Amino acid sequence: MRQFILLSSTFLFTLVILSCGSTKKAENMKSTQNVQVPGPKAIIYQTKEDYSKLVPVILSDDKKTIESYPDVKDVYFNGSLAYPTQLHKGYWLDNRGIGENVAFLKLTYEEYSKLQKTPSPEELMMMVTETQPIVNMYSCGLKSSYMDIVKELNTKIDTDDFSSFIKIK
Repeated sequence: MRQFILLSSTFLFTLVILSCGSTKKAENMKSTQNVQVPGPKAIIYQTKEDYSKLVPVILSDDKKTIESYPDVKDVYFNGSLAYPTQLHKGYWLDNRGIGENVAFLKLTYEEYSKLQKTPSPEELMMMVTETQPIVNMYSCGLKSSYMDIVKELNTKIDTDDFSSFIKIK
């Protein structure tokens, strides 16, 4: 009987020790998982001309139709018109949500915001100024990962250090 109690106690003690070890292992695994934080991406770009006051739209790959465009009420960012932020060396920081197939309308943000209704994609296509306005475009990670986004991006631009960015175009 004494051997049974000793053996049972040893078994129970071993079981408790092993279960504690696996809990720590699970906690360690949990802390090393990659967690994606959602939010707007920091996109910087250079254009052939200054389109900074013009409304961007997204074209199809063949540049023949408009795939995405803002409503007249959607041309604002933090309560102001969503003009891009000027950076050094002719770069702009997007505040609207552009991408590789961006084009710009002949309308300024101000003119567009005053329209009575949002034009149709066909009407907007007739207002496109240039179907390939981008010289360079980079994805620079999430905007939320920067403490002072303008200062930090300008530092990268000034030193021509685009190594941590993803080249889009």
